[in-house]
Amino acid sequence: MTEITTLSQFLTTAKTQFQVYDLGRRVQHIDLLAFHQIESLATPYPYPIQGHAQFAIVFWDASQQHFIWFLKLALDEQGLLSPAPRSQFIEMVLSALGQDPTQPLSDEQQERLANNPFSFKPSQEKLAVFNALVRKQLGQRASTQYEFAMQYLAGQIAPSQWQQVGMQGIADVCVRVNEQDHEAHIITSFDTAAMEVQIALCQCLEHVHLSPALANKIFDKFTLAPVEYKTYFLRALASNNELSQKAFIHLHQASQLDANSLLSIAGRNWTVLKQEVSRSIYLEALALQPQAFFNQVFADIVAIPSLRNQLLGELRNPNRSVQLSQAIGGLFKAASK
Repeated sequence: MTEITTLSQFLTTAKTQFQVYDLGRRVQHIDLLAFHQIESLATPYPYPIQGHAQFAIVFWDASQQHFIWFLKLALDEQGLLSPAPRSQFIEMVLSALGQDPTQPLSDEQQERLANNPFSFKPSQEKLAVFNALVRKQLGQRASTQYEFAMQYLAGQIAPSQWQQVGMQGIADVCVRVNEQDHEAHIITSFDTAAMEVQIALCQCLEHVHLSPALANKIFDKFTLAPVEYKTYFLRALASNNELSQKAFIHLHQASQLDANSLLSIAGRNWTVLKQEVSRSIYLEALALQPQAFFNQVFADIVAIPSLRNQLLGELRNPNRSVQLSQAIGGLFKAASK
């Protein structure tokens, strides 16, 4: 039997079909051709977080029984998958299944595979969006919470009954935002629903591509929201770079680029850092934070392939402030230890 060195190779040999989803920064589908390039170490992982690739593989065989692996694999300094952890996981898989990877997966074997050092548990909102997205892409029905969430957002249930609305139901509606009149109900809900539901909507919409109408509504809510709620609306704009930029500048001009908003931008709205002016403002605000915080966030965002060269260039920017120069010096000092 040919030596199996990649997850794609194993799943193909096992005669399964599979899909891959990033769960590190935003819940999003990864094209299989792109995943093959990642696995062959031809391209860096596009959405690294804290030095790792966090992704889910959904696979199924002819019986249409579906299985899920939530995997967290280390990346090297170039952002490529480190071969050793992946090989170790594949060896664990082959050991759990015996030497015949084409055998059907029993529940017991699946349980054994789930208990491995490379698995991770997504947050509640990410898991809800992931479940909703997978159900939709596989042509399955939405969850049992979907109907009640839709009725609440449509105004058929009193706003005060928000505690009965499940996160999974909200995620189902958001992922299916382009179906029926879902978008209209979501837009209206930002004026009528309890704040708890508005926050849940934002937590799901940050993983969804927004139409201009919905994005503009969220931006309006962002500008009017109390400080403690602003980052929820900011993150919900993640798919709209133009409005993310406007929201970022709004925070800067209001002197509200605190630790929470800086983390939100790094985790969801990182595309704003592609613009030179925004990148400079962000790093100057980041330099006002404690050195350890600066080091951690900078290390996280500089690993994003689409930002790496620009951020490394900022280390040599002669126009940076004394504060930022000191923070960068502290970064190099920590790196040399």
